[in-house]
Amino acid sequence: LTSPVMFLPIDTIDTDRIIPARFLITTKIKGLGRHFFNDWTHGSSANEDAKILVAGHNFGCGSSREHAVWALADYGIEAVVSTKFADIFHANALRNRLVPVVVKPEDHERLVAALETDPEQTVTIDYDALRLTCGSIEIPFTAAISEVGSEDPETPGIEELETLLSQNGSIDAHEAARKARVDTTGGR
Repeated sequence: LTSPVMFLPIDTIDTDRIIPARFLITTKIKGLGRHFFNDWTHGSSANEDAKILVAGHNFGCGSSREHAVWALADYGIEAVVSTKFADIFHANALRNRLVPVVVKPEDHERLVAALETDPEQTVTIDYDALRLTCGSIEIPFTAAISEVGSEDPETPGIEELETLLSQNGSIDAHEAARKARVDTTGGR
């Protein structure tokens, strides 16, 4: 992936900043991108063609709202670069084809310095080599690329739902056994 970047080197960006709670009234992905960072001005570092967001440390913390990932993806972001991602955000990102690119703090500093010097630079993310390139800077990264979901983007979570439903017989048997224990032991 080679793209200009959206450069937002602010630490601890939580999911409420990514998409404010008042926009969480839908379960559809389409259209959420227009509310992405709604309460912030993107400023001169915003690039509508950007597919890569270079963020500060600890991205996607706060409440576990999958809408934050949906808003990023609907806006057109395909990868987010940070030193750390909140666990739930990381899992939601992978499930929805948004790649969380984790770089070491010292490499992040070099990348931020390069983008502060020239925010118009493009960044290349080589998923096979696990290497990010910005100008003459090459940075190794980690990302659980193999975990990136194969779900239909219009129906996120459907594979998980199908897996759960396929266990319906086992769930019913467990609940019947639990009910029988409760009935014979008086709830103990």
